[in-house]
Amino acid sequence: MKKMVCLLCSTVLFALFSVCSSTGPCTVAVQPWGTLDDGTVVSLYTLKSPAGMEAAVTDYGGTVVSLLVPGPAGDRTDVVLGFSDLESYVRRSPYFGAIIGRYGNRIANGRFTLDGKVFTLACNNSPGGRPCHLHGGVKGFDKRVWDAEPLQEHNRAGVRLTYCSKDGEEGYPGNLRVTVTYWVYTRNSRLRIEYEAATDAATPVNLTHHSYFNLQGQGSPSILGHELRINAQAFTPVDSGLIPLGEIRPVAGTPFDFRAPHTIGERIDDPSEQLACGEGYDHNFVLDRRGPGLARAAVVRDPESGRRMEVWTTEPGLQFYSGNFLDGSLRGKGGAVYLHRSGFCLETQHFPDSPNQPGFPDTVLRPGETYRSVTEYRFGY
Repeated sequence: MKKMVCLLCSTVLFALFSVCSSTGPCTVAVQPWGTLDDGTVVSLYTLKSPAGMEAAVTDYGGTVVSLLVPGPAGDRTDVVLGFSDLESYVRRSPYFGAIIGRYGNRIANGRFTLDGKVFTLACNNSPGGRPCHLHGGVKGFDKRVWDAEPLQEHNRAGVRLTYCSKDGEEGYPGNLRVTVTYWVYTRNSRLRIEYEAATDAATPVNLTHHSYFNLQGQGSPSILGHELRINAQAFTPVDSGLIPLGEIRPVAGTPFDFRAPHTIGERIDDPSEQLACGEGYDHNFVLDRRGPGLARAAVVRDPESGRRMEVWTTEPGLQFYSGNFLDGSLRGKGGAVYLHRSGFCLETQHFPDSPNQPGFPDTVLRPGETYRSVTEYRFGY
């Protein structure tokens, strides 16, 4: 199940999503957003839909800084955690809203073998005291300034981000050219993310998006009351270092069974060895898929606000992270304090540590192939 295969991208809309009377086209506006220590100027691109959605994306890390979505009372709420200034993202962001690459998630011991050659990566994370390579390394795609181009079409507006990752960057082989495009649409609250990449040498690639969501609004104290459904009959259990064991384990009879809706907090403190490893949920789910194209991976609903989010993707996996390492030390937009489990992530992906797990879907991109992936976050009430 290689993601290099050309994927058909569905644009079918469902009645559960709010459709508002549009009074004009989607728009994109650009403004300066700060300067890095080396003098690089960073910009902010604001994508607005007449249906009420507004996404602010910076070319630093391809980061979604804010995401305003309509609610049942006609109000708009920012549903992603983050900061109001560039410096905070540079100094202390736990990947809030960023593009993750070259390889999202973990690679055991920062090493893999490809075509008989051993490659060594930076070990920038050590859960359980066991070093690993996380989210592309010390300076992954989340810390790079991307080339950006605003886009406007008859029914949508977006920003196309391009980055060239050089051979040897963070230890990876091959020159990799990556394009990520964010879109918002005229008549619904939908954020679409399109990924594409090509290389001149074989290399593992696993791109994802790392927003922390809270459907009550960023700064709300907890996500434990959110109801979650994940379309997965299995997950990949991990060791104490959060590295997959190589097993595909059924979710039936475990706290990882979200095939029917459960609140995030309902079983998060169960005496499960797997929950202890992650200090909560921090696991890859093996999605139920029936062919190529977009498939619904997850549905989240906040009973208090009435907001709902669906995740649709072409990917085979979904990392559900329950914000276990947020601890109140980060102060975000509007002075919000980000408490323990005040945001959750649903990261569409291939599986963690796949370069070292021959039984997992292949993540190696080779010259002449094109990596393509699509994810949509669809909001309604």
